[in-house]
Amino acid sequence: MNGSSSKALPAAVAASLISLATLADAQSPLPPDFTTTGWLNENTFRGGEFLPVDGSPPLNHQDPAHPFVPNNRGAQPTYRIADLSNPNVKQWAKDVMKKDNDEVLAGKIAYTARQSCKPAGVPGFDLFGFQPVYFVQSPKEVVMIYSGDMQIRHVYLDVAHSVNPKPSWYGESVGHYEGDTLVIDTIGLNTKTHVDNYRTPHTEKLHVVERWKMIEKGKTLQVTLAIEDPDTYNQPWMATQRYQRAQDPMTEEICAEGNMMLFDYGVPVASRPDF
Repeated sequence: MNGSSSKALPAAVAASLISLATLADAQSPLPPDFTTTGWLNENTFRGGEFLPVDGSPPLNHQDPAHPFVPNNRGAQPTYRIADLSNPNVKQWAKDVMKKDNDEVLAGKIAYTARQSCKPAGVPGFDLFGFQPVYFVQSPKEVVMIYSGDMQIRHVYLDVAHSVNPKPSWYGESVGHYEGDTLVIDTIGLNTKTHVDNYRTPHTEKLHVVERWKMIEKGKTLQVTLAIEDPDTYNQPWMATQRYQRAQDPMTEEICAEGNMMLFDYGVPVASRPDF
């Protein structure tokens, strides 16, 4: 081997390593960046239903005998009254919902987490509207902040679920990136929340997987949800929500302290001072 060829070999190896590194970068894109803006739920002014997915079991909808009228429509607003004919909901849950429906139709104010200043749980968090959701992303954690009353979810990245997580309002969320998609897996949810704005109950077996992805060249943030609770639903079901960019800076909105109690929404009241 002459001198020129011995020098050429290391150069060729280096070039190959550069090519392999470039290929690896192409196959492992950077995680999506959701932090450049807030995201406002498109469904805010459409009444707060999940959007259907083709092929999924049916979602809950309004009872046609009691049409839903949202605010700002020039007519008296009404509450969500579930159509209890959904074949995917088990009878015990329908019984709970019927009792609630009857009370609302008799004059009771229908519960929502937002108006009562309480955590919505998952997937209820994905129904929050009127104020944007913001993301804080780090290598180990994603924090999701709903600016309406600073509801916060913590998503821990690239870790396994606890063996037996203690049930809580927002459960235990672990996540990872699959290319341009943030996948969040949530278990350990307590039964103090509802699955949707029809006040559908659930059990502690509720399991929610969300896939967050920017679409339409980054103009829209879409979350696709897969929801399973074998004690509440006959089959797992899917839904979506979409968010548009909201350029407003995050502002603090006090919920419980700022609610003037024109109606009794059941806002929590402390029984004693914290300190």
